[in-house]
Amino acid sequence: MEFSAAIARRAGDPLSIERVKIGSLGPSDVLVRIHAAGLCHTDREVMTGSVATVFPCILGHEGAGVVEAVGSAVTRVKKGDHVVCSIYGGACGHCFYCRKSQRMFCEEISASKSLGTIPKGMPRFTQGEQPLHHFLCTSCYAEYTVLPEGGAVAIPREVPFEQACILGCCVTTGFGAATRVTNVPIGASVAVIGCGPIGINVLQGASVAGAADIIAIDTNPDRLVLAQQFGATCVLSPKTQDVIAEIRKITHGRGVDYAFEAGGNDQTIQLSLEVTRPGGHVTILGKTPPDHHIPIRFGAIMGGKTILRSTLGGAHEHEDFPRLCRLYLDGRLKLDELITRRIGLADINDGMKDLDNAFGLRTVIRMH
Repeated sequence: MEFSAAIARRAGDPLSIERVKIGSLGPSDVLVRIHAAGLCHTDREVMTGSVATVFPCILGHEGAGVVEAVGSAVTRVKKGDHVVCSIYGGACGHCFYCRKSQRMFCEEISASKSLGTIPKGMPRFTQGEQPLHHFLCTSCYAEYTVLPEGGAVAIPREVPFEQACILGCCVTTGFGAATRVTNVPIGASVAVIGCGPIGINVLQGASVAGAADIIAIDTNPDRLVLAQQFGATCVLSPKTQDVIAEIRKITHGRGVDYAFEAGGNDQTIQLSLEVTRPGGHVTILGKTPPDHHIPIRFGAIMGGKTILRSTLGGAHEHEDFPRLCRLYLDGRLKLDELITRRIGLADINDGMKDLDNAFGLRTVIRMH
């Protein structure tokens, strides 16, 4: 089978659209025809060199499509199923981390990612005699991909592929941070610092969870307008307001119960600590370079605050992706409104500029 894919050959270079092949499937492999894929900052960070991977590789980790074929041992999905790709769906279930219910750190998945393969397999992509590596066990910037069985999550056919694909990362990361990782309770006060794709979905999660005060904070006025559409009850701009003082007014002088940092810089991380009440919870979602040292005012972490870093919203994708689909079909989760732009695979490098320029919320590739 030959098809088109976006190949990353080295850091610093644009992606190249080339013809590649897939060989025979392993017993636990699932072949998926990709219909839509979202552009995410993590893929862009591989292109710039700030996230390490094995080159050459096919990027993309937000994808949705149709199962075309399955290996002999596959039982979860069958040909014709509509699926969303999951980067942790191949977790082994028996390693140290899986036994600790910390499947995000599954040793088999981690090893596969570092080798540029899918679990229990060599790279399935080839170009001539050269293997092409997988990225995050998904590689969705292609007309077809091969996933481990657990990485193909069946969803209702009623959910369009363009909306379904973004469940694979940005929606799950933000929504799950509020509803699964921290379990925001009814009536809680919540602050979201940074209203990009992740922060916007934290707002949605907090709203569905029943939070009372949902405060969106961003320096971009356009993002604050969007925040109100996705569940914010109050919006604040550090450019024009004393955010800490305003939050103290809203929360009777205490600070919020839950703060979610989704800006990825020193200022947003510090602010998330400052606006949280004693005994409250701070969840870090944004990213800085891994070797960057963050200066923190020590007093801001006092008061028995719980501080954690969330990964992919703690997703249990075979439960969470169908649940999110049901919320969407019931009109309780906004997915249409998250998609700012649609492009073809040939325009992927132009689409990556949307990430550099913080344009919109999500650019989606239409494959077919």
